[in-house]
Amino acid sequence: MGSFGGVSAEAYARFMGRFSTPLAREFATVGLERVAPDARVLDVGCGPGMLTRELARRRGAPAVSAVDPEPVFVAAAAEACPGVDVRVAAAEDLPFGDAEFGAALAQLVVHFMQDPVRGVTEMARVTAEGGRVSACVWDHAGGGGPLSDFWRLAHRLDDGARGEAALSGAAEGQLVDIFERAGLHAVTQTVVEATVAFGGFDDWWEPFLLGVGPAGRYVASLDDVHVSRLEHALRDEMGEGAFAVTARAWTAVGTRG
Repeated sequence: MGSFGGVSAEAYARFMGRFSTPLAREFATVGLERVAPDARVLDVGCGPGMLTRELARRRGAPAVSAVDPEPVFVAAAAEACPGVDVRVAAAEDLPFGDAEFGAALAQLVVHFMQDPVRGVTEMARVTAEGGRVSACVWDHAGGGGPLSDFWRLAHRLDDGARGEAALSGAAEGQLVDIFERAGLHAVTQTVVEATVAFGGFDDWWEPFLLGVGPAGRYVASLDDVHVSRLEHALRDEMGEGAFAVTARAWTAVGTRG
């Protein structure tokens, strides 16, 4: 698991944290629904701790554990969430015993797992019988993700710009299929949204230059001429004034049988 090796926690927060922080509020509500108030909860693929902070706020830090395969993210999450048990680990090999948690949540992670079915199976293993396993992935395939405008323009200029539409779980129904293959029961799909306001184009564009994730790596792969061409095309499309981006994510929720 992991697609952000070598990226600083600060860079990740500037680029994707601006979307994943408001998303965490909506996703936590989905993932914690009907979970006993005294149950421990696990954040799988926590990154610098956007969802972790929200879980700790709602449940109390001692009730929350979190894992991520990137040590720099684990350090950042531990610093941001005092009292939370944060460990270096991949979703496919969680360092916990069976049935330790009442809920396991994975925000914007399944599509970066090396083996999504195995990762979700591990989430189910560490969740108690009747507990809740949840995941969400941006709607990259349906054009509803936070970076969809970027990839649409990039592909218009460069047929080789692959985008993120083919990632696991990025299309309607794919997370449900992964959850069912992982043995979860009563799997349901919903949609959650996050809206982010930008003061202008530069506010939106500059984090793309930090090399974070597939979009950042794509920009970093271009020479200066092509970066400038892409920037100007995006600037014409997005405009110079303030604007907001509303992004949606598919969620899947299942029960450990």
